[in-house]
Amino acid sequence: MKRVYFILAFSAFGLNAYGQKTIDQKVAQLLSEMTLEEKVGQMVQYSGFEYATGPQHSNSAAVLEEIKKGKVGSMLNVAGSEETRAFQKLAMQSRLKIPLLFGQDVIHGYRTTFPVNIGQAASWDLGMIEKSERIAATEAASYGIHWTFAPMVDIARDPRWGRVMEGSGEDTYLGTKIGLARIKGFQGRGLGSLDAVMACAKHFAAYGAAVGGRDYNSVDMSFRQLNETYLPPFKAAAEAGVATFMNSFNDINGIPATASKYIQRDLLKGKWNYKGFVVSDWGSIGEMIPHGYAKDAAQAAEKAVQGGSDMDMESRVYMAELPKLVKEGKVDPKLIDDAAGRILTKKFEMGLFDDPYRFSNEKRQKEQTNNQENRKFGREFGSKSIVLLKNQGNILPISKSTKTVALIGPFGKETVANHGFWSVAFKDDNQRIVSQFDGIKNQLDKNSTLLYAKGCNVDDQDKSQFAEAIETAKKADVVIMTLGEGHAMSGEAKSRSSIGFTGVQEDLLKEIARTGKPIILMINAGRPLIFNWASDNIPAIMYTWWLGTEAGNSIADVLFGTVNPGGKLPMSFPRTEGQIPVYYNHYNTGRPAKNNTDRNYVSAYIDLDNDPKYPFGYGLSYTDFKYSDMVLSSANLTGNQTLNISVTVSNTGKYDGEEVVQLYIRDLFGKVVRPVKELKGFQKIFIKKGESKKVDFKLTPEDLKFFDEDLNFDWESGEFDIMIGTNSQNVQTKRINWTK
Repeated sequence: MKRVYFILAFSAFGLNAYGQKTIDQKVAQLLSEMTLEEKVGQMVQYSGFEYATGPQHSNSAAVLEEIKKGKVGSMLNVAGSEETRAFQKLAMQSRLKIPLLFGQDVIHGYRTTFPVNIGQAASWDLGMIEKSERIAATEAASYGIHWTFAPMVDIARDPRWGRVMEGSGEDTYLGTKIGLARIKGFQGRGLGSLDAVMACAKHFAAYGAAVGGRDYNSVDMSFRQLNETYLPPFKAAAEAGVATFMNSFNDINGIPATASKYIQRDLLKGKWNYKGFVVSDWGSIGEMIPHGYAKDAAQAAEKAVQGGSDMDMESRVYMAELPKLVKEGKVDPKLIDDAAGRILTKKFEMGLFDDPYRFSNEKRQKEQTNNQENRKFGREFGSKSIVLLKNQGNILPISKSTKTVALIGPFGKETVANHGFWSVAFKDDNQRIVSQFDGIKNQLDKNSTLLYAKGCNVDDQDKSQFAEAIETAKKADVVIMTLGEGHAMSGEAKSRSSIGFTGVQEDLLKEIARTGKPIILMINAGRPLIFNWASDNIPAIMYTWWLGTEAGNSIADVLFGTVNPGGKLPMSFPRTEGQIPVYYNHYNTGRPAKNNTDRNYVSAYIDLDNDPKYPFGYGLSYTDFKYSDMVLSSANLTGNQTLNISVTVSNTGKYDGEEVVQLYIRDLFGKVVRPVKELKGFQKIFIKKGESKKVDFKLTPEDLKFFDEDLNFDWESGEFDIMIGTNSQNVQTKRINWTK
């Protein structure tokens, strides 16, 4: 035993104690020297003591002692080279000196915050999304962080669910592509690189389908729907080598995901042959007791580990219960070895056994604390995430020489709010975040004047500031209104039954509109909102989400035309809450509506138009794009042939601009009903004014596959509509036959 101590002690000082052995061999050797309690300790994750993302225990002194005894495998919410080094030193006091993993919710940036994730998805720019995570990983790793709890790849079709801000919207294809870009950005050149962090695909699975859009709620759906719509992003993440998975709070058809053998053991670790590890969400193992699935902590621990949960985040039941359960014969010790081994593997891959402190470097942290190149990119990314919803009379862009501009609304001089939910707080945020007022003021000509009035608060009934706002508007040549939802109104535990403007914001907008001044409305939000009056009555509307550290500059770049907006909606925007869920790739019915206003004994509401207010894929530009010459290589295909598709896109307007060309298909007849449209490709292209570009797509039988009622994944012969257009509603269509 003394020999083992000697070897591992050298390992802690940066020497490779395992020679030329493979990581699997190193893990096996280490497991052979570990006690049961030490193995279970690797399966335990606690939070640091300053920040938390859920109900927090207060026994911090006890946690420090457990780290010294090798009974903790990971910490979250511990960051900074000094703090991570201090915690790692505690781990080096343990018998086997196994290093800790440090995790953090790095969701849409770290020191440099980027647009909230759904805003990033609106860019439809996979390269920029990947680069944003590359920057986030570099910054986070410089602060000693090894692991991020991102990306969230949940498909979400209910904007009442607050966590839509953290994902990529309603579509499986788009969500999968964005998830892969995020993983590639986070993990970079590979685990162990000092500018890479372990990514985590979450929430496994179907969390975005919670009943009623209410967070943590149940999910009840067919296994076919689960496999076809909600699991593909996770399968792709596993195949791409994502380091970890996080299971979800919800139950799936009556089984909490935390204990679901079907998704964790049969699919993930079985059929998909996934080699990483699964961490629970905050406290979700213990929450199986109020779920009514486990009678006590012991049974919760038993069901979780048998279901496939490798690490317990803050439930504190694994260390308390698993050793006893193994000794009683209720839990197979092989499950403990498997879970601990998966976690140790990642620690070896991260190089932590060679040097536990390799990520805790003050010099790298200082270099990344105020990286101006990162901020420059954040400004560009923010402008690319804005979606132009309306521009009646081409009121936008406005001239920088406009004599008097008024900025009115509760978000005009906000700083921290621009970071949105799930951002990492720093003490100097108020000083370094660019407000909308400052961004606009910095770009207006010197002889121009920018006026400001708050007008109202975000979420109360106080109208005492209306008079000042009205007088301010009357003095202006153009009014910019900045309304929406507060930055903490979307995110985890932020479900809303009503998703319109909060408080008296809409009343303020109506009062300003009565002045007759031209109005540009900016909507700040982390989800699709309902704003029908504004949509019908305000001439120009920009959906600005929450754009991050450089928000004010990004917004000003679009307002003044330095950047031509090219964002497209990743979610359909409903007309009312009663229309939810509304999404583009729904199934047809036996009585489909003939048009948007058909309500006569068809699947429709008698008091509402059938389509969404704004469809999936929608977004305007300051220029105009014309689609023509859609050409298919054949109208009849057989077997594994490839269908080549092309379309010409012309910029017929006055500005250079970007367009997202979208490819959809429809399988007209199948052994199970198929969606009316399915996104199967997109390209974001830049076209100068007056120029045209030919855009090419390819389809193969792989793109036609679907799950039948027996969960067979295949395609079948038949007729297919091929559609190309600027959004999911505005498309050109041609029909083909494809035979096996």
